[in-house]
Amino acid sequence: MTAAVILWGHALAALSFAALALLAMRRVPAGLPRRGFVAALACTALWALAVAGIGETAAITQVMGDVRNLVWLVVLLIAYRANFRQRPPVALRLVYAVLLCVILAALLLDLFAEGMKSPHLAEQMMGAALLFRLMAVVTALLLVQSLFAAAGRPVRTVLLALAGMWLIDSLVLAFAYADAHWPLGLIALRGGMMIAVAGGIALAMYRGNQAVQVSRTIAYQSLSLVAIVLYLAVMTVATSMIAALGGDQARLWQTAFVIGSSTALLTLLSSPWLRAWTKVKVAKHLFRHRYDYRAEWLRFTDTLGQPTDGVPLGQRVVKAVADLVDSPAGVLLLTDGARLAVGETWNWDAGDLPENAADDALARHLAISERIIELDPVRREKAPAEDIDATPQWMLALADAWVIVPLPHLGTLTGAILLARPPLDRALDWEDFDLLRIVGRQVASYLAEARAHEALAEAQRFEEFNRRFAFILHDIKNLVSQLTLVARNAERHADNPEFRADMVATLNLSATRMNDLLARLSNHAKARSEAVRPVDMTVVAEDVAGRSRGQHPVTVIGERHMTALADPVRLETLLGHLVQNAIEASPAEEAVTIAIGHDTDRITLDVIDQGCGMSQAFIRDQLFRPFVSSKSGGFGIGAFEALQLAQAMGGTLTVTSREGAGSRFRLTLPASAGHDHAVEEAA
Repeated sequence: MTAAVILWGHALAALSFAALALLAMRRVPAGLPRRGFVAALACTALWALAVAGIGETAAITQVMGDVRNLVWLVVLLIAYRANFRQRPPVALRLVYAVLLCVILAALLLDLFAEGMKSPHLAEQMMGAALLFRLMAVVTALLLVQSLFAAAGRPVRTVLLALAGMWLIDSLVLAFAYADAHWPLGLIALRGGMMIAVAGGIALAMYRGNQAVQVSRTIAYQSLSLVAIVLYLAVMTVATSMIAALGGDQARLWQTAFVIGSSTALLTLLSSPWLRAWTKVKVAKHLFRHRYDYRAEWLRFTDTLGQPTDGVPLGQRVVKAVADLVDSPAGVLLLTDGARLAVGETWNWDAGDLPENAADDALARHLAISERIIELDPVRREKAPAEDIDATPQWMLALADAWVIVPLPHLGTLTGAILLARPPLDRALDWEDFDLLRIVGRQVASYLAEARAHEALAEAQRFEEFNRRFAFILHDIKNLVSQLTLVARNAERHADNPEFRADMVATLNLSATRMNDLLARLSNHAKARSEAVRPVDMTVVAEDVAGRSRGQHPVTVIGERHMTALADPVRLETLLGHLVQNAIEASPAEEAVTIAIGHDTDRITLDVIDQGCGMSQAFIRDQLFRPFVSSKSGGFGIGAFEALQLAQAMGGTLTVTSREGAGSRFRLTLPASAGHDHAVEEAA
């Protein structure tokens, strides 16, 4: 199966490169020599055909591979001169000369190995030839990198394709040398890889100057893979030399070398400084810009907008900005009046910060200039005089303090962020300043939005308190009316024992209701209420009517002993609102009627008056809105609270009215389980 994959994969690759060679006679990517490019494609096609037809281990196949590499390297040398418009420097020409010698040495070693009579010596020469070829393809990868930065877009696409070709070759050669056997699986994979390389070159030929973007992730992974191959090659050469020179203790020395070098390498790779240095060098030499702005912005917004583990916004803000420039820690400075005060920290020991670090000079300077301040030039007194005068001494005393990033928002200063020095200390360039300036404004908007939310929440708490207070005022007005009536009647009926008993009952009830009102006004306590339970509507209606008859005639009619599921306290308050509103809207001689009935599984309670009535527009748009009243001096709370109470008990409140003909408020509540029996008794 593997042999078939190798055969067909390399055969298709040979066909692809042959077709490209024919097409290249008419179309060549700008910046590449036509004849050399055609010759390189043709040599690649012949090499792939040799792998498919003769085999990887055949001497002619190895020779064709060397010729293919030589031709491609000559093409790269000519392309370097065309793109840089100058002769290659002496160092680069020396590298090409050494590389030519290495390839020629591999060819000679293969030829000598074919003529050797000693199998052992022939095997040693073939192993040395493999090592030379591995060195050649790794060096070719480095040459690709040196040309990539200055090449045009079509040439860059070809260079990426060649990098893929030599990368898979380096893997095949490294495993063949280390294991002394050709890795058939990798060779089979190489066939598909070569077809992909042909596709990349075809893309460069047909897309012309259109951009081909390579992500930084792919670049880092590719370089990591090259580094792994180089490491394996070095380890292989070193262990082979130890095996040749170590004698009887060779195995022990090899083990010690592998363990020691691996430990040293892992220690080096775990260093934050090395990671930062690698990131800077890769961005500097492979890309036009230091930052991958799309990736950085996505990470920045994710850090700000997706809090994890309850991390407060202040810490997320500092982390989001610090991650952009590889800073390991930071401090958020927030405006406190006209000053900047220390706020939340991220990975910064709060013990290193002063307790009362509030600076008005720095706040004024950042608000006016909105300038990012580097602290190292300030320490050396090479910064502008304004920066030196505004920077507080406690910041300069912190050795890790690196940069101050202002956070302006709509012409005002929201705060600033003090960043710690990154593992790879460096001065900021124009990209750093532009990026930090943009994210500073974005962070300021987040902080301003958070403050606006806090202010809105506080305003909502005050609004809730004001609403409760408005409800209390409305209820107090009703209680005052009752107490005023009791006081007026006491002058005439004080000697009547029945009146005195009724007066005491009214005072006790008023005191209880006042205590309930105080409880409702509290943020923590709740008004006295009970769970929904069966309530006799006639009893509640008679109680409310009895308290109100001193002000106005109130009658209770309808079916008796109707029980509904309700909260007695809420029901009494609701009915009191409706009756009081009906009394205030009715003429003195017209009685207010409370009618009790039922409709299937619902109990109805109607409050009917013969007052002035209401228009349909008023009922629709204003009746149940708080603080809207048609009565002079009214609070506009009664109908609104009545609706809220009805809905809280699972009921409804509707109104029927006509101007000049009075109004009917109907409350419907769920009937209790025994209301059918009560209806039969009433019948």
